[in-house]
Amino acid sequence: MDVSYENKITIKTWAEEDRPREKLSLQGRRALSDAELVAILIGSGSTTESAVDLSKRILNSCKNNLNALAKLSIQDLSKFKGIGEAKAISIIAALELGRRRKETDFVETNSILSSKDIYNVLASNFIDLTHEEFWILLLNRANKVLEKIIISKGGLASTTADPKIIFKAALNHQAANVILAHNHPSGNLKPSDTDIRLTKKLIEGAKILDIAILDHVIFTDKGYFSFADEGLL
Repeated sequence: MDVSYENKITIKTWAEEDRPREKLSLQGRRALSDAELVAILIGSGSTTESAVDLSKRILNSCKNNLNALAKLSIQDLSKFKGIGEAKAISIIAALELGRRRKETDFVETNSILSSKDIYNVLASNFIDLTHEEFWILLLNRANKVLEKIIISKGGLASTTADPKIIFKAALNHQAANVILAHNHPSGNLKPSDTDIRLTKKLIEGAKILDIAILDHVIFTDKGYFSFADEGLL
């Protein structure tokens, strides 16, 4: 038998220390569960459940995975009763701030010494994407990062990387070395035949300009694949 709204316990009737906002104020942010943090973002639930219950239901649909939650669109979130466009935007904005916080950890003066360094610099740019993007890192002769630049955005399975755009960017920034990077939203770390052909084409073109392609890294949410590490350059 369904419990009527009148008989349900709402947040306002909880002990103060159990209310998400009050709990954060009294005990600190780390005392809150993911559902309680999302509940603060959405502010209120529906006529049949509290904000925390609604948040638990949303998280449960993502198997309590925040990375999966970050991939949901406004339309996806709005399918939950009690979530309108404004609340959906609040959730998406908060998760995007979290992603950008990771991006600010990038320090331009760091040298790239390994594929792990490449991953650390670019991972935040690829996280949560449901489409492919192609990026480049431009380095000086000491392998210090001069700039990171997005070259193209594509669909679920591919994106176009125009060599003319890549080399123009490298020349404009007087880069000595270039690192290629793109993501596979499917989670497959294996390079495609197209990935391999493009890499070889760019390596040959770079030689004419006295520029070195140091690596091509494929990103997924769970890891990365380095052409250099695998001896494919």
